[in-house]
Amino acid sequence: MSIELPIAPQDARPAAGEVIKLAILAVGGQGGGVLTSWIETLARAQGYSAQATSVAGVAQRTGATIYYLEMAPGTVENPVFSLAPAPGDVDIMIAAEMMEAGRSIMRGFVTPDRTTLIASTHRALAVSEKMVPGDGMADSSEVRVAAETAARQLVMADMERAAAEAGSVISASLFGALAGSGALPFPRAAFEDAIRAAGKGVEPSLRAFAAGFDLAQQGEAPAASLPAAAAPTRPQGPAAAMGEWQKLTARLAKLPPEVQEMAGPGLRKVVDFQDAAYGAEYLSRLEAVLARDSAEQGHELSREAAKYIANAMAYDDVIRVADLKTRSQRFGRIEAETGADGKLMTLTDYLHPRAEEITGLLPARLGARVEASPRQMARLERLFAKGRRIRTDSLRGFLMLYMMGGLRSWRRRTRRHAVEQAHLDDWLATAMDYLPGRYGMAVEVIRCRRLIKGYSDTHARSLSKFACVLEGARMVEARDDGPEWVARLREAALQDEKGEALEGALKTVASFA
Repeated sequence: MSIELPIAPQDARPAAGEVIKLAILAVGGQGGGVLTSWIETLARAQGYSAQATSVAGVAQRTGATIYYLEMAPGTVENPVFSLAPAPGDVDIMIAAEMMEAGRSIMRGFVTPDRTTLIASTHRALAVSEKMVPGDGMADSSEVRVAAETAARQLVMADMERAAAEAGSVISASLFGALAGSGALPFPRAAFEDAIRAAGKGVEPSLRAFAAGFDLAQQGEAPAASLPAAAAPTRPQGPAAAMGEWQKLTARLAKLPPEVQEMAGPGLRKVVDFQDAAYGAEYLSRLEAVLARDSAEQGHELSREAAKYIANAMAYDDVIRVADLKTRSQRFGRIEAETGADGKLMTLTDYLHPRAEEITGLLPARLGARVEASPRQMARLERLFAKGRRIRTDSLRGFLMLYMMGGLRSWRRRTRRHAVEQAHLDDWLATAMDYLPGRYGMAVEVIRCRRLIKGYSDTHARSLSKFACVLEGARMVEARDDGPEWVARLREAALQDEKGEALEGALKTVASFA
């Protein structure tokens, strides 16, 4: 449900002669100040007295700024305005993001006797959501249900997308939704004049305003069915390289269809990470798993292995990070996300490799000796502990990372590669040892590779969690419900960064194992 108007728009307006109280919840970059300025300009142009205030939230996504505006008709002499909204005393609530709508309801700003709630349904993830190792996104459906109950009049649609399609920002589409809701006693033309009076980005803002107005008046169209996945880009390169690729695709075609579906992207990922020979290693590992798999189980084990073996082989080392940071696609994406539109911009990358990342670039035996020496590791830590800021938009900074990203041919000789290959082989051997009698355990152990991700400290923490979950798996491997417990342990490990949920789950397992 995109919009609900339980009563006619004009009935939602405050009675003539009353002070109108409007609050906006927005975070940095959403144009809350611009939206407030437009509303204030609109009110005064229509003969109203108006006062706007704002209370800044904490930096980034830990708190939104509350913009508050009160307006009174010119017939009200010497109006006294409040400086901040009070629970149960807000006529119009505008939320520039779905969770901000939820917060406004929790704080009592939205009430069924008087409040028109205008909210965008898109999500801008909070820091607390991003910190969760797994899927930490809050459930928007609960906010929608609460809004339908709490608001007198509800306008909900993806205002962010509407603004982006119009080449503007969300403040303009929210302003249009405010006009379309009928919650203010002003004509549409007056809203548009307020945008023109600002004199900046007028045409894109008017387009986004119109889109928001239509969404408030007509509602959001039902979501279309998901389009078919685009065909992967066909690889291109020298004839010799293409010949090697064709040999790999011929081997891929011999796999069962359900395995091919996952192995195709996996093969591309591995070859992109290193080369065709590395892709052949990937297929060899997968074929070894398939040889012991069961068609009666729908090759579930091989399908999961196709995904997670590729992830394990395409690990994030210094070479990989440098390679990704210097690809043309990255610069194009940054330009699109920032709206630079061909304008000059600076790009600074912050790199903070640990001593282990440095030793990981050394030859395998030398790197192992250095890691075994606390004194040498401490020396490396002192040299690199402060991190480095590299201007990737400068020739010097770009070339530095570009040359580092070009060390693919050296990767196989490095300490990090030797460690990753040994860890991968141990993990696969652990899973395969459960066959044929404990097929479910084998599948769940393969899936545990999901825990290993990231770079530097993040990677180290994920390895620790992975080891703890496999330790828990050994405790329950003889139980009939062992696979279910391994899945529970894995999900617990994904709940928080510190591993507190996993620690509790392991204690539970230890109590009955």
